Amino acid sequence: MQYRELGRSELRISEIGYGAWGIGGAGWVGADEDESVRALDRAIDLGLNFIDTARGYGDSERIVGQVVRSHPGRELYVATKVPPLTGGFPAPPGLDPAETFPGWHIRGSLEQSLRASGLEAFDVFQFHVWDDAWIGRGDWLDTIQALRQQGKIRLFGVSVNDFQPESALALVESGLADTVQVIFNVFHQQPADRLLPACREHGVGVIVRVALDEGGLTGRITADMAFPEGDFRSGYFAGDRAAQVEQHVAALNRDLGIIGDQTADMALRYVLDNPAVSTVIAGMRTVRNVERNISTSDGRPLTSEQRVKLQAHRWERNFYLPV
Repeated sequence: MQYRELGRSELRISEIGYGAWGIGGAGWVGADEDESVRALDRAIDLGLNFIDTARGYGDSERIVGQVVRSHPGRELYVATKVPPLTGGFPAPPGLDPAETFPGWHIRGSLEQSLRASGLEAFDVFQFHVWDDAWIGRGDWLDTIQALRQQGKIRLFGVSVNDFQPESALALVESGLADTVQVIFNVFHQQPADRLLPACREHGVGVIVRVALDEGGLTGRITADMAFPEGDFRSGYFAGDRAAQVEQHVAALNRDLGIIGDQTADMALRYVLDNPAVSTVIAGMRTVRNVERNISTSDGRPLTSEQRVKLQAHRWERNFYLPV
């Protein structure tokens, strides 16, 4: 496993992190808790030390806390998120921060997360939505600073609104955030235009989510694929989206001469190739997926030819992904 600095903080985290949305039973269907625990244990054994969860991910915080506490003495870093009080993802424009993240709500959510996880503090505490218009307004910043002083959180960050990477530029430039979490992958390359360079310039850590396009960049999404009722992917790949993904992935594979699991490997390498990226939080509900994804962290960079070919597969889509 290779490690990278998390922005200007002193944390060195594994470049493959663990995205724990899928193991909590919220939005994803079919997770088996015993297998999820085995997968996370295996990831830690292989050197993974960064885990991302959220208050809104069902039982995820409980499961993550249980596994982390079963590895005493290991330097493991856990990030969680506080949902907006309004419940909207993303928060609609025009809201006052007093409506979305008032101090009492931030504190209450953190206390719930600490109780659920059994942890004494979180290394990264994130707002699950963000609007740059909130800078300088409300009591959220005073609350975050107080929680730092109390030792309940170490770093503060935000989860950038889906497919809106430039919506957090002012926050990055302000120096108020330690991290941003953003969708970035072979198809959605927009963050590399402005957000990622700004993060590197200002020392803000970058946590990448959806690096495999919710499974699209594994090569396993086909036009006739059906998802269980209640699984958010039934909406993400609705209509002809699955067929489009299958066609785009086939073209990518032909262009780079890759097959099978090499699709996911190449997609992860594309994200890690950007020097602003601190970690990729891959969703890994099985031991097989853990071992496959972590094997990518071998220190081998893309060739210049691979980089150019991957950049040519940029495919920006305008639809909302709930997180």
